[in-house]
Amino acid sequence: MRFVLDCDTGSDDAIAILAGVGHPGLEPAAVTTVNGNVALEHVTDNTLRALDLAGAGVPVYAGAARPLIRPDLPIPRDVLNKDSAFQQHGLGLPEAVSAVREGHAVPFLVDFFMDAANADATLVATGPLTNIALALALEPRLAERIPRLVLMGGAHGNGNVTAAAEFNFWADPEAAEAVLSTGLPEVVIVPLDATHSAPLTGPDCDELEQLGTPAAAAAAALIRHRLEHDQASPSHEPSTPVHDPMCLAYLVRPDLFTATVRAHVSVETAGARTLGQLLVDTRPWRPEPANATVALQASGTVYRAFLREALGS
Repeated sequence: MRFVLDCDTGSDDAIAILAGVGHPGLEPAAVTTVNGNVALEHVTDNTLRALDLAGAGVPVYAGAARPLIRPDLPIPRDVLNKDSAFQQHGLGLPEAVSAVREGHAVPFLVDFFMDAANADATLVATGPLTNIALALALEPRLAERIPRLVLMGGAHGNGNVTAAAEFNFWADPEAAEAVLSTGLPEVVIVPLDATHSAPLTGPDCDELEQLGTPAAAAAAALIRHRLEHDQASPSHEPSTPVHDPMCLAYLVRPDLFTATVRAHVSVETAGARTLGQLLVDTRPWRPEPANATVALQASGTVYRAFLREALGS
């Protein structure tokens, strides 16, 4: 299955890249990068490092260096991540030898999806939706030409960067709201509810390392780093959600999600306490039709099987 990945490569995006290259049922057509987990130049460098480690000559186009409207994240990164060791520069991967392609990610996305030859390609977004919002604004017909958007973002329950909001939607809420309101024919949202329901553990890292591939070893190291800095269950078996690869797992294992809901979704762009919150309206009397499928729970068994197959190739 062909896909374009739009990402803000931190550790879980890097694992998604490695899995997307390695899985026999997936074919990455391109990667576009966006400001998010780290500044754009580091996102792009991390992306190239992951692709080089996987031995993949996938074209990379750099995109938006700031949110759609705001000059910076709602809380500037140097304040938000002060003294944080969660996102490492370079991700512990070897330096990149490949280079980013000329041209901006936004016109690339427009040209790619307006081309009838790419009508079978899925757009996967694992970072803030800035590039996609800009592409849809540049070419409104694009909303009819992207056959499916699978994105990691939002939370139906608690957020992670605030009590209400998940990072990707919080980092550029206006972009998220713009994308979700354009009428794309198929949108699948993978929020924290799903990703936290199937966390990974130290023994999972052991299993990946036993696969003996560079991709599996790198993914295990990245997950171990997350275990040290982003534990979901510190009082029991240490575990951590690894969000972004779930979007790619869903492409080849639609049985990954064991609970979903069709709903009208929107994103809060003005709330003092709720900025970036994903609103999932499932009321039978809601005034607006459903515009997305929201995953609420995932199978850890299916997710682990996907990672082993993708990273063991």
